[in-house]
Amino acid sequence: MTTDQVRVVYTKFDGSLHWHQTMTRLGEDEHGVWLGARPGLIVRKGLDGPDVVVKQAHVLLFPRDAWWTAVFNGEPERVEIYCDITGPITWPSESEVTMVDLDLDVARLRADGRVELWDEDEFAEHQVRYAYPPDVIRKASEAAAWLYEALSSGVEPFAATYRAWLSQVDEVVEAAS
Repeated sequence: MTTDQVRVVYTKFDGSLHWHQTMTRLGEDEHGVWLGARPGLIVRKGLDGPDVVVKQAHVLLFPRDAWWTAVFNGEPERVEIYCDITGPITWPSESEVTMVDLDLDVARLRADGRVELWDEDEFAEHQVRYAYPPDVIRKASEAAAWLYEALSSGVEPFAATYRAWLSQVDEVVEAAS
């Protein structure tokens, strides 16, 4: 794996493997590090969970000093932007990024721009199952509230910035292959 390729690893709070895949580094800007993938990317769940074949080009943003990641989907995906609330993002190396998925998700739907908060029930259940500390619960809740407002009001990088990164996916991924 070259440094152009980055293994993306989400775990659960107990350290168990959650979603993971390998994407291509597109670049970095004031919002963070951007990775991209063309249609056909295989995303794996856990060690033996189902594989998902992604049908659209998409970019993933890993912001600095934030408790979230964001996926920006190309057509035809009905979810335009999908944000995972996570623990702090870490880069064990240039070719791997890791974070703890804290269950809450914020999404903006393509058809009508509606913003929704998802998986509050899973967040509540996992607070008990994994014994989330109070500061983790607070920071996850604050991140979800901030994202809900940011996606609703269309501040950057949720307005137009991601479109430029998404437009680069085919060219950059092809060159890295």
